[in-house]
Amino acid sequence: MKILVVGSGGREHALVWKLAQSPRKPHIFCAPGNAGIDGLATCVPIKADDIAGLKDFALKQQIDLTVVGPEAPLALGIADEFRKARLKIFGPTKAAARLESSKSFSKDVMTANRIPTAVSRTFEQMDPALAYVDAQPVPIVVKADGLAQGKGVVVAMTREEAKQAVRDAMEKSLFGQAGHRVLIEEFLDGEELTIMAFTDGKTVVPMIPAQDHKRVGDSDTGPNTGGMGAYAPAPIATTALRDQVTRQVLQPTVDAMARLGCPFQGVLYAGLMIVNGTPYVLEFNARMGDPETEVVLPLLKTDLLDVIEAVVEHRLDQLAVEWRQETAVCVVLTSPGYPGAYPTGLPIQGLPSPSNSAPIAVFHAGTKRDAGQVVTAGGRVLAVTAWAPSLLQARAEVYQAVPAISFEGRHYRTDIAHRALPRTS
Repeated sequence: MKILVVGSGGREHALVWKLAQSPRKPHIFCAPGNAGIDGLATCVPIKADDIAGLKDFALKQQIDLTVVGPEAPLALGIADEFRKARLKIFGPTKAAARLESSKSFSKDVMTANRIPTAVSRTFEQMDPALAYVDAQPVPIVVKADGLAQGKGVVVAMTREEAKQAVRDAMEKSLFGQAGHRVLIEEFLDGEELTIMAFTDGKTVVPMIPAQDHKRVGDSDTGPNTGGMGAYAPAPIATTALRDQVTRQVLQPTVDAMARLGCPFQGVLYAGLMIVNGTPYVLEFNARMGDPETEVVLPLLKTDLLDVIEAVVEHRLDQLAVEWRQETAVCVVLTSPGYPGAYPTGLPIQGLPSPSNSAPIAVFHAGTKRDAGQVVTAGGRVLAVTAWAPSLLQARAEVYQAVPAISFEGRHYRTDIAHRALPRTS
């Protein structure tokens, strides 16, 4: 069986790593891949947003199944184009992916279907947006409407900070086209949680709940990033809360998309804020999260290939998806300066040899090979994940492994999973 994985980050490395463990031993290609993925798959120099090039490759190579990692190709309609060519693909259509590519569309779906979320207003002109900020309490949240690689959200503690965020998006085009429309949203004070779900457009199968760490610095300080680490399962997600999220958020959203004529097929990611035990949706993503994927997939007991095929073939209700009774913790190593400007091409030392069976995995997020040496090629460079019977053990093992891997100016948080520690100690 031939599989094509689209993307080049830590999420895609984790997907390739898990698919390579299938007893069916598929031949995996990855476009474009990275220096870690090339040990498990055949990397192909086609960019993730080159839809025509990817489709041409899939047809010529007679690819049996394509798995899309990042959001950009989904927003561009890769699933539509592949299905027109009778190619099997795991991921939602362009219309369904609007749940991520347009925050205003997502809000409209939630509001119309009484899915709990923060109160917000959408603006296409700067002056009315600034006037609205003046009339609202702070803190307040300003969001770019479109895709901004996880960086288009500002939690403003003052009105002036909120106004600057509006100007940055709408006047300075800090997020490009994505910020020409903004959402201004009430601030929700609680604890964040991620629950992703496999869905074939009808059946919803939630994954192990995870908690991401967005801020660049320890104790949740500094600017937001694409994610500095994660752990799963998160203790805040009790069985009752998981059931509530499925009942009030995941299933109603999938049902609503079907009624709109754009059924959602693939992975629905719900970024939640838990306020006094009640889940509110902060955002939807139309694919697996990063770095959440790196802690959730190591805990998946069922063959991922079987799950993906059940989704693609609309028979998810016939498959029992099982999980390991363990905990996984992931620590992300970033380039100096991230999430601002950062250098690339820094040599990386201390990388372990890849293994499918060890309880520690190093997923490459932003790497490439240069004259045989693995070097940095992105802001988030590596995601180191350990899994063990307990959170404390997994956390100890990952922080024992991280110092051995080095590159100039390397940065990482030393407190991943800190919110869970009082509950487990």
